[in-house]
Amino acid sequence: MLTKDEELKKLLTETKTIAVVGASPKPWRDSGAIAEFLSRKGYKVFPVNPQYQEVLGMKCYPDLKSIPEKIDLVDIFRNPGEVGPVIDEAISIGAKSVWMQLGVVNENAATNAEEAGLSVVMDRCISIEYNALMR
Repeated sequence: MLTKDEELKKLLTETKTIAVVGASPKPWRDSGAIAEFLSRKGYKVFPVNPQYQEVLGMKCYPDLKSIPEKIDLVDIFRNPGEVGPVIDEAISIGAKSVWMQLGVVNENAATNAEEAGLSVVMDRCISIEYNALMR
Protein backbone atom coordinates (compact mmCIF):
# COMPACT_ATOMS: atom_id res chain seq x y z
CA MET A 1 0.00 0.00 0.00
CA LEU A 2 1.42 3.36 -0.99
CA THR A 3 1.10 5.85 1.86
CA LYS A 4 4.25 8.00 1.89
CA ASP A 5 4.27 11.35 0.10
CA GLU A 6 7.29 10.39 -2.01
CA GLU A 7 5.58 7.14 -3.12
CA LEU A 8 2.42 9.01 -4.10
CA LYS A 9 4.38 11.71 -5.93
CA LYS A 10 6.32 9.09 -7.89
CA LEU A 11 3.06 7.36 -8.85
CA LEU A 12 1.44 10.63 -9.95
CA THR A 13 4.56 11.59 -11.92
CA GLU A 14 4.92 8.26 -13.73
CA THR A 15 1.20 7.88 -14.54
CA LYS A 16 0.10 9.01 -18.01
CA THR A 17 -3.29 7.31 -18.52
CA ILE A 18 -6.08 7.10 -15.94
CA ALA A 19 -9.40 5.25 -16.08
CA VAL A 20 -11.97 6.83 -13.74
CA VAL A 21 -14.39 4.05 -12.78
CA GLY A 22 -17.76 5.43 -11.72
CA ALA A 23 -17.30 8.72 -13.58
CA SER A 24 -20.50 10.74 -13.74
CA PRO A 25 -21.64 13.87 -15.60
CA LYS A 26 -23.78 14.87 -12.59
CA PRO A 27 -22.29 18.10 -11.19
CA TRP A 28 -22.79 17.06 -7.55
CA ARG A 29 -20.68 13.90 -8.03
CA ASP A 30 -16.96 14.18 -7.31
CA SER A 31 -16.09 11.54 -9.91
CA GLY A 32 -16.78 13.83 -12.87
CA ALA A 33 -15.06 16.83 -11.33
CA ILE A 34 -11.97 14.74 -10.59
CA ALA A 35 -11.94 13.24 -14.10
CA GLU A 36 -12.01 16.79 -15.47
CA PHE A 37 -9.32 17.92 -12.98
CA LEU A 38 -7.00 15.07 -13.98
CA SER A 39 -7.54 15.85 -17.67
CA ARG A 40 -6.64 19.52 -17.07
CA LYS A 41 -3.46 18.38 -15.31
CA GLY A 42 -2.31 16.60 -18.46
CA TYR A 43 -3.36 13.01 -17.86
CA LYS A 44 -5.17 11.11 -20.60
CA VAL A 45 -8.45 10.30 -18.84
CA PHE A 46 -10.92 7.56 -19.74
CA PRO A 47 -14.28 7.77 -17.91
CA VAL A 48 -15.77 4.33 -17.19
CA ASN A 49 -19.47 3.95 -16.49
CA PRO A 50 -21.90 1.73 -18.44
CA GLN A 51 -24.72 4.25 -17.87
CA TYR A 52 -23.21 7.00 -20.05
CA GLN A 53 -21.88 7.45 -23.58
CA GLU A 54 -20.04 10.63 -22.59
CA VAL A 55 -18.87 12.33 -19.40
CA LEU A 56 -17.92 16.02 -19.55
CA GLY A 57 -17.15 15.86 -23.27
CA MET A 58 -15.05 12.69 -22.96
CA LYS A 59 -16.08 9.35 -24.47
CA CYS A 60 -17.23 7.08 -21.65
CA TYR A 61 -16.49 3.35 -21.70
CA PRO A 62 -18.73 0.63 -20.23
CA ASP A 63 -15.80 -1.20 -18.58
CA LEU A 64 -12.01 -1.21 -18.38
CA LYS A 65 -11.52 -3.84 -21.07
CA SER A 66 -13.31 -1.60 -23.61
CA ILE A 67 -10.65 1.11 -23.37
CA PRO A 68 -8.45 0.92 -26.49
CA GLU A 69 -5.26 2.05 -24.73
CA LYS A 70 -3.00 0.76 -21.97
CA ILE A 71 -4.10 2.13 -18.59
CA ASP A 72 -1.54 3.08 -15.96
CA LEU A 73 -3.88 3.88 -13.07
CA VAL A 74 -7.47 2.91 -12.31
CA ASP A 75 -9.14 5.53 -10.09
CA ILE A 76 -12.13 3.91 -8.37
CA PHE A 77 -15.32 5.74 -7.36
CA ARG A 78 -17.44 2.77 -6.27
CA ASN A 79 -18.94 1.52 -3.05
CA PRO A 80 -16.38 -0.56 -1.14
CA GLY A 81 -18.38 -3.75 -1.70
CA GLU A 82 -18.24 -3.23 -5.49
CA VAL A 83 -14.47 -2.77 -5.71
CA GLY A 84 -13.47 -6.44 -6.04
CA PRO A 85 -14.60 -6.92 -9.66
CA VAL A 86 -13.04 -3.58 -10.63
CA ILE A 87 -9.70 -4.70 -9.15
CA ASP A 88 -9.99 -8.04 -10.98
CA GLU A 89 -10.57 -6.20 -14.25
CA ALA A 90 -7.70 -3.79 -13.55
CA ILE A 91 -5.44 -6.81 -13.07
CA SER A 92 -6.71 -8.46 -16.26
CA ILE A 93 -5.99 -5.39 -18.44
CA GLY A 94 -2.50 -5.00 -17.01
CA ALA A 95 -3.01 -1.72 -15.14
CA LYS A 96 -0.01 -0.66 -13.06
CA SER A 97 -1.93 0.75 -10.11
CA VAL A 98 -5.33 1.24 -8.50
CA TRP A 99 -6.46 4.23 -6.47
CA MET A 100 -9.51 3.89 -4.24
CA GLN A 101 -10.95 7.31 -3.49
CA LEU A 102 -11.71 8.75 -0.06
CA GLY A 103 -14.13 6.51 1.79
CA VAL A 104 -13.44 3.53 -0.46
CA VAL A 105 -11.82 0.85 1.69
CA ASN A 106 -11.68 -2.80 0.68
CA GLU A 107 -8.74 -4.63 2.25
CA ASN A 108 -9.36 -7.89 0.37
CA ALA A 109 -9.43 -6.14 -3.00
CA ALA A 110 -6.29 -4.17 -2.09
CA THR A 111 -4.49 -7.38 -1.13
CA ASN A 112 -5.53 -9.03 -4.41
CA ALA A 113 -4.19 -6.05 -6.38
CA GLU A 114 -0.89 -6.02 -4.48
CA GLU A 115 -0.45 -9.79 -4.89
CA ALA A 116 -0.92 -9.29 -8.65
CA GLY A 117 1.85 -6.66 -8.63
CA LEU A 118 -0.22 -3.48 -8.74
CA SER A 119 0.53 -0.44 -6.61
CA VAL A 120 -2.42 0.39 -4.36
CA VAL A 121 -3.66 3.63 -2.81
CA MET A 122 -6.76 3.43 -0.65
CA ASP A 123 -9.06 5.91 1.09
CA ARG A 124 -7.36 9.00 -0.39
CA CYS A 125 -8.45 11.65 -2.87
CA ILE A 126 -6.26 11.83 -5.95
CA SER A 127 -6.90 15.57 -6.47
CA ILE A 128 -6.08 16.44 -2.85
CA GLU A 129 -2.85 14.44 -3.09
CA TYR A 130 -2.01 15.97 -6.47
CA ASN A 131 -2.50 19.51 -5.16
CA ALA A 132 -0.40 18.76 -2.07
CA LEU A 133 2.47 16.99 -3.83
CA MET A 134 2.79 18.15 -7.43
CA ARG A 135 3.92 21.74 -7.04
